Amino acid sequence: MEYKELAAFIVEMVGGKENVTALTHCATRLRFALKDDSIPDEKKLKARKEVLGISANGGQYQIIIGNTVPKVYAAVMEELDLDAGKSGEGGNQQKQKRKLKDAVMEFTSAIFSPILPALVGAGLINALLSLAVLLGADSQSNVYYFISIIGNAPLYFLPVLLAYAAAKRVGVNPYLAVALAGALIHPNYVALLPEGVSDLTFTSVLGMPVTLANYGASVIPALLMVGALYYVDKFLDKVIPALIKFFVKPVLDLVIVGIVTFVVLGPIGYLAGAALCSGLNAIDSHVGWLVPTLIGIVNPLLVTAGMHNALGPFMLQSFADRGYERLAAPGQLPSNVAQGAAALAVAIRTKKNQEFKQMSFSAGLTAVLGISEPALFGVTIKVRRVLPCVMIGGGIGGFYAGITGVKCFSFCSAGALALPAFVGTDGWGNVINAVIAMVIAFVVTFLLVFVRNLNGDEEEEQTGEAQKSEETQKQDEMEEKAPQQKKSILQAPITGEVKPIEECPDEVFSSGALGKGIFIQPEEGKVYAPCDGEISTLFETKHAIGITGTAGEELLIHVGMDTVSLNGEGFTAHIQTGDQIKAGQLLLEFDMDFIHSKGLPTATPMVVTNYDEFKMTEPAYGKTKHGTVIMELCAK
Repeated sequence: MEYKELAAFIVEMVGGKENVTALTHCATRLRFALKDDSIPDEKKLKARKEVLGISANGGQYQIIIGNTVPKVYAAVMEELDLDAGKSGEGGNQQKQKRKLKDAVMEFTSAIFSPILPALVGAGLINALLSLAVLLGADSQSNVYYFISIIGNAPLYFLPVLLAYAAAKRVGVNPYLAVALAGALIHPNYVALLPEGVSDLTFTSVLGMPVTLANYGASVIPALLMVGALYYVDKFLDKVIPALIKFFVKPVLDLVIVGIVTFVVLGPIGYLAGAALCSGLNAIDSHVGWLVPTLIGIVNPLLVTAGMHNALGPFMLQSFADRGYERLAAPGQLPSNVAQGAAALAVAIRTKKNQEFKQMSFSAGLTAVLGISEPALFGVTIKVRRVLPCVMIGGGIGGFYAGITGVKCFSFCSAGALALPAFVGTDGWGNVINAVIAMVIAFVVTFLLVFVRNLNGDEEEEQTGEAQKSEETQKQDEMEEKAPQQKKSILQAPITGEVKPIEECPDEVFSSGALGKGIFIQPEEGKVYAPCDGEISTLFETKHAIGITGTAGEELLIHVGMDTVSLNGEGFTAHIQTGDQIKAGQLLLEFDMDFIHSKGLPTATPMVVTNYDEFKMTEPAYGKTKHGTVIMELCAK
């Protein structure tokens, strides 16, 4: 694979460097934070064989690559002219306005994805140590002692890892965050903690009470601390004179945030973590079978949406307080194996499509080992009726894991390679039940797929027939409607000067990546309908409108450049998505002076995004008034 060429293609399709604010990756997917999620060309991205799928969820634009994602990530970072140390610094970036749940999902994925390799590696080290002890290894030996230090370090220093990742994400100095997180687990502080006392104890600093709590392996206190650092640092940056800022600001950051963390934020985070663990214990005690069953069923949907990382904080909190977890991994294990079973069954049943057959075998083995995305996006979603089989098999395997109380003792990517993570210190019973859950999921799913003869050949034929049928239907409809919808006359949507789209100050539009058309340098802040049709999209920020005309033309009118950053301020919409419109109707008003005051240009492109379906006349360039005909479209 030519990674540089693929990277250049991906960057172009997501809207260029200017549209990317941050990039991370997990085991199989690139996770972009984009200024404008409407720009990427999803159709062209999916057409590349290296791209297994697209998921725009949780405030991230995710491109599923598969096992080669680290190499693609490195090539994309080079194309973006960034490095891993700078990726994710989002404090000063312009971003789209997110819903709260999307912002939380994006933040969670962004801070946990970079540290997952350390957590998974450490988890498997501890799991292998437990297995070695059961097999007769000496737990008092120096070898065991030092390897256990390596295995325990990432979890013990989890507050430091999270503080660094979170600081990079929000755009504050990560080394100040690390220093503050280090204070939470400093030996001198740990020495204050009483031994063998379950109730909270207190000391004081400057007359303020300090709750003595063990913050090793904690999650919430470090994140609250980084949040406080962000706001304190931002405030100090405004009020401290530039002459002394370099010396004074870091001192005040450390002292103020440190004291606030020990006195307020740390105890709040500790108590929140304890409450979370109590909730997990309550679920485990009363309906211990329920969550593993549900995870076994819905895990493919969580992975499809990129939401599976949201389970990380719950798992880590449980590991920190209980030494194991019984909710996520016991359900993920049979689910991932079910993905592998489905892909292998499809591979065996596929006879004609040899390329798909080989890919299914490879993806199936990978899923059984613990990485399910290649099987999910390459086989399960592409071959119809396979997904329900996977969900049934995963659910039954998860139910068995739940009723037998399967526990996971280390953070892992659940699969056959992670079985040592299910080895406890009390014998082989737990891992045996984990294996049985895997076998149940594998056998049930494999038989469901195999007996129903679900295969890549059938999918290819059915898809071809469906496409032919759809194309025939569309052709008939076009022939019926041709006399009425053959042509479309486009009027100027704004009073101003019409210029070639190639001269647009934004490369995404000038390159033609979003379509062909014109742009207008406005003389007044009003946008009128260029044709009859329907409002297909009105962006939340009101800076852009999508219109589907009566001839099937798809138009995009984008007011100004980078105006998405204004979050709708200065814009007044007179229509909403789904409205039927007439040519010349007032659609939108925008405050030109306000936009200019923010240093943003008001150049407004109008492009035909499905231009390849039409013949276009040469636009009428020069000074124009809204309502004047500037071009005609004729369906090919």
